[in-house]
Amino acid sequence: MELTEKVLIDISEIQEHEAKKRRKRFMVFICMIVVSIGCMLISLCIGRYSITPLTAYKVLMSKIIPVKQSWSDIEETIIMNVRLPRIILAMFIGGGLSAAGASNQAMFGNPLVSPHILGVSYGAGLGAALGILLSGNIAIIQSMAIMFGILGIMMTYIISKRKSGMQLFMLVLSGTIVGALFQALISLIKYVADPEEKLPTIVYWLMGSLSGTSANDLKLGIPLITIGLVMLYVIRWKMNILSLHEDEAKSLGVNVNRLRAIIIVATTVIAATAVSLCGIIGWIGLVIPHLARMMVGNNHKHLIPASICLGSFYLLMIDNIARTITAAEIPLSILTAIVGAPFFIFLLRKTGGKWNDS
Repeated sequence: MELTEKVLIDISEIQEHEAKKRRKRFMVFICMIVVSIGCMLISLCIGRYSITPLTAYKVLMSKIIPVKQSWSDIEETIIMNVRLPRIILAMFIGGGLSAAGASNQAMFGNPLVSPHILGVSYGAGLGAALGILLSGNIAIIQSMAIMFGILGIMMTYIISKRKSGMQLFMLVLSGTIVGALFQALISLIKYVADPEEKLPTIVYWLMGSLSGTSANDLKLGIPLITIGLVMLYVIRWKMNILSLHEDEAKSLGVNVNRLRAIIIVATTVIAATAVSLCGIIGWIGLVIPHLARMMVGNNHKHLIPASICLGSFYLLMIDNIARTITAAEIPLSILTAIVGAPFFIFLLRKTGGKWNDS
């Protein structure tokens, strides 16, 4: 009888603990959403041309319901044509890269993995640099970036392919080799580019920037990034199984190779699209998933949505700093490294490089 009561008490304590964790996660997600919405409104107001929050709110509402115009045409143009597209794209790219990083870390079982590991980003960077060198037309640049990003992952897969199937260490080595090759080719393009016109454009593009974002960029980027995010979101609970041995995963009815292929395709679409629109932005896919783990734990059912929210907020804040802190806009990759590197050092010191369950 005493043993039964003890078991019931233990079960009750476990249930209470799980309920507390669920409430904590719920509050974390609510805070993320509220903070992100607040950051969006603030982002609409700040810049070289300041706009009041009330004016920004009225302009946005006027596109939904009739509102008497009390703002100038310049303010409406700045909000709707300049700042809003940039804000939306920053949030999609930040969330996409962060989710891609968390998914790759799950697939490889390595906390030091980022979306750049398979050579996609440098392949897309090569395509963009080649597009700038040959044409300079933005549509050609973006198209070539996506094409070369896909070429990069295809080369990585072909090099790593063995008769026994996909082996992760071969995939990592192949991605490193392909990435190094593309980096060398990017350097070659810089070497032969016109130092007065083409070279500065290539360098600035590769350093990452959202300046000049337009509605056309949203038409290209939002659907592709959304497809990648939906793919990762749908299979997020299966990512937990990747931490098991392959035979154990198969016994649970999960096709591991197919799951890895889906992750690779989704992260490739996200990374290549991001580079085609704003250049190579590092650290987001590496650092943000770790911060999300500290807040919601290792369960990818919660980790992927948390990474999307945090990544969106993080890149939006970085972009706000980039366009307001100085007269000349600072490239995003510089700021993400300045902020991300110290934070990652803190994580390494705190965790010893290991993931902790929570």
